Amino acid sequence: MSLSWIPNAICVVRLILVGPIVIVLLREDYLLGLVLIAVAGFSDLLDGFLARTFDWRTQLGGLLDPAADKILIASVFLVLTYLGLVPLGLTAIVVFRDIVIVAGATTYQLLIAPVHGEPAIISKLNTACQLSFVLFTLTAAAMQWPPQGVIVAFGAAVTFTSIVSGLNYVVGWSKRAWRSRQLGTESAA
Repeated sequence: MSLSWIPNAICVVRLILVGPIVIVLLREDYLLGLVLIAVAGFSDLLDGFLARTFDWRTQLGGLLDPAADKILIASVFLVLTYLGLVPLGLTAIVVFRDIVIVAGATTYQLLIAPVHGEPAIISKLNTACQLSFVLFTLTAAAMQWPPQGVIVAFGAAVTFTSIVSGLNYVVGWSKRAWRSRQLGTESAA
């Protein structure tokens, strides 16, 4: 009996955690919010580790994992902006990047070929910066630490890595689409 469903189940739990995280943050219980976000982060590491280590990768997991990550990050950024803890411009950049990536991947999937691929290093760095920014923002709200300068620095890192990784996806997938179309046109001739 295959256990390849386990990473997907962990991913679904992460998706389910988004609701309680949003509620807890809206109640301004930042410490509990930190704990729940840490649990969600650990679940992301765990499902990825299990999928890679035991080759429990599935097509569903390939869609579910990034979707869960994007929904969690977007939800947390939106709530923190609503609470006045994150500037609207930063949240707009984070959410817009994810919308562009999802729209591009969907378009590629529908018009060109199935989407396969690992995130680029800049994208992984962007995720690390986003999570660090969120954790430091919540820690500052709950315990008045770290100093505001640290949060501003991570906000700048999120802005930079969001823009660069978003452009990396657009340019990279545009090149793939162009090459795929060129090969398709040449083989039809």
